[in-house]
Amino acid sequence: MNLERSCSASDIKTLMVSNLAEILMISADQVDVDENLENYGLDSLQAMTIVSKLEKLLGFKPSPVLLWHYPTIASLSQRLAEEFLAQSNPEDLDKAASPPKTSSTFLDLAAEVVLDSTIRPVGDPTPAFSNPKNIFLTGATGYLGAFLIRELLRATQANIYCLVRAADLVEGKLKIKNNLQKYGLWDSKDSSRLFPVAGDLAQPWLGIEPEDFQALATRIDAIYHSGALLNYVYPYSALKAANVLGTQEVLRLACQGKLKPVHYISSVAVFESTAYAGKVVVEAQEFDDWQGIFLGYSQTKWVAEKLVKLAGSRGVPVTIYRLPLISGDSETGVSNTHDFINLMIKGCFQMGAFPDVDYMLDMSPVDYASKAIVYLSLQVKSIGQAFHLQHPEPASLTSLVEWIRSFGFSIEMIPYEQWRQALIHDVTSADNPLYTLRPFLLERWSDQQLTIPDLYFQARRPIISCQATLDALAGSSIACPAIDAQLLMTYTSHLVESGFLTLV
Repeated sequence: MNLERSCSASDIKTLMVSNLAEILMISADQVDVDENLENYGLDSLQAMTIVSKLEKLLGFKPSPVLLWHYPTIASLSQRLAEEFLAQSNPEDLDKAASPPKTSSTFLDLAAEVVLDSTIRPVGDPTPAFSNPKNIFLTGATGYLGAFLIRELLRATQANIYCLVRAADLVEGKLKIKNNLQKYGLWDSKDSSRLFPVAGDLAQPWLGIEPEDFQALATRIDAIYHSGALLNYVYPYSALKAANVLGTQEVLRLACQGKLKPVHYISSVAVFESTAYAGKVVVEAQEFDDWQGIFLGYSQTKWVAEKLVKLAGSRGVPVTIYRLPLISGDSETGVSNTHDFINLMIKGCFQMGAFPDVDYMLDMSPVDYASKAIVYLSLQVKSIGQAFHLQHPEPASLTSLVEWIRSFGFSIEMIPYEQWRQALIHDVTSADNPLYTLRPFLLERWSDQQLTIPDLYFQARRPIISCQATLDALAGSSIACPAIDAQLLMTYTSHLVESGFLTLV
């Protein structure tokens, strides 16, 4: 790094303001440098885009975790300016791409499983399992949430009350509509059945006034808890309020007034402990082991599901749905182009190389996941069960590359370390999504200093069985589409038509 050039807090602030404005499609003067960045609704990939731009300005890669410790543009700019001055020795790019592991206190996840003692059934012990009239849904403005809304509208006659972070109900309704439109799911005739609830998962009482919370609890008949703060680089402490304490508040809502069933959207990440590596885990499997779960997001999902299970032991009717990564709609190809799968594939395609690693594509199409969740949720016998929406027949990464090659494209599979060096030295423009993902892909975790790809090599992963789930779906006509040429063509066609992917 050339220390002769200057990089002041003002320079950093100007860059961050302009980039945030560009991402949010607002003018720079609308950006408040003293506002918590989380309040702008940035997802982890958008935050990493800003980090990548900062790397070019500073000459070193700031850790994405700094966005948690210094959550405003003003505070982060000052901190990065100080770090710039502290860089006394030139560092090669490879070292800069792998910042020292941040120190942290020991985190005992088992000790985090503490559910308020007042959260237990006190109301009507016969909730409406199969014919709810009013449903409460969290995560309505997310990708899976949009498809859950569609399936709930199709499968029930219920009104759907959607928790939304919004200033008022008008803004909340607009956010729900815009999200459904984004994925081609909006139908104006459904508008009368969709009701926004202005609130926040990260706040007590879900950010709802106590009297309104009580009124909502009296009105609704079932809860679908899909909402979570998804950020792959934030520590547990940064995600706890929304993902853990938010789940506690959802369980509180279930117990207020009449008792309501809770359908909790969990993750196969609860089995990321090294204790399950290479082992088959079934739906009824207990997941008491947590050592070796490194990502803060995965840690919060482990604790949150434990809270749900604890509530179930107290008599709250709960059903758990564990999801893998979610891919696009198998019929239309519509997908979340900001998700990890799409960005990785596009980036590797542009690089001309995929890492030659033992990795299975076990993602499930969003339409399969949402249909299965809603169908299972309306079966009384599902209460108290856990389901795995894992793809029953995962495909290898090698098979994806071979499919791409079949169209005449020159795509290599190269050793992981060679691919990592290419990521560091050759991917130097934000035109390639891998540039944005570098802070995530190159961050080191655990005492072994493993990168994210290291953590997800097949040998470190459990084998997720979904046989009990397939048995429960038998006779429903709901089946998970095969990861074959037809599905990949559906996805590719949409990505090309939308302009996300360019095949040249």
